[in-house]
Amino acid sequence: MAYDNLCKYLAETYAPNFVRWLLAINPTNVRVLKTEIIPEPIRSDALILLQTDNQILHLEFQTLPYSDPPLPYRMIKYWVLLYGQYKCDIEQVVIFLKETTSEQVFVNRFERQNTRHSYRIIRLWEQDPTLFLSEPALLPLAPLTRSDTPSRLLEQVAQRVAMLEEPAQQQSLAAATEILAGLRFEKNLIRRLFREELMRESVIYQDILEQGLQQGLEQGLQRGEAIALLRILTRRFGEIPLELAEKIRSLPIPQLEALIDAQIDFSSLNDLINWLNQQS
Repeated sequence: MAYDNLCKYLAETYAPNFVRWLLAINPTNVRVLKTEIIPEPIRSDALILLQTDNQILHLEFQTLPYSDPPLPYRMIKYWVLLYGQYKCDIEQVVIFLKETTSEQVFVNRFERQNTRHSYRIIRLWEQDPTLFLSEPALLPLAPLTRSDTPSRLLEQVAQRVAMLEEPAQQQSLAAATEILAGLRFEKNLIRRLFREELMRESVIYQDILEQGLQQGLEQGLQRGEAIALLRILTRRFGEIPLELAEKIRSLPIPQLEALIDAQIDFSSLNDLINWLNQQS
């Protein structure tokens, strides 16, 4: 999804900053590893290798708590592949961007018979915003952190972005902040607080335009959530009838997210049908 790709861009562009945040060390040399170098193709958002410390920081950015295959299985698979190639310590961190009540955002391990594998979980909405407001590279994530007055937090972020002195950095971080803030705030509030010209002049925004993502950002997110949800339902109840699948694909994002939570309690396909009927 666009949000995940944007976070990947930030992690790769500001790799030392992310390393300082997540590992609490000051790296002297950070090299970003592309996922293509792994023998088996995998879906991994950012692999950061600390050459001086012989350590890999593996980041996963998630907007949804569900995935196919499940996240715990993916994490152990990635760890085995990475360790098999590099034979070094690997720190894995999953960062959930959008607040949810799903219990899946608390799952931090894979367990099956005698096999156990753990990784770190960060739920941004529980994080103190202080660090994010003080570190320019982390400003785009700041609107998603903990606050009793979210709109005031967004104002603070906009002020910090406006204070950045280097024009290219200011433009890129402003655009990234606007996009990620869309996970929590209304578009009108975001546009009021951020200067539109900064967005349009930024490298990130230009890249989005080239890929045709900006105009279809909302559609892309809705489509991605619908696809992920249909995969989950298919695994649980078998092939979903075409008529039901089309109804699910047409649901707006808030209803898709409500269905993601509701389906946990479904025991049959009839429960899904009844839920969809109630919505209409």
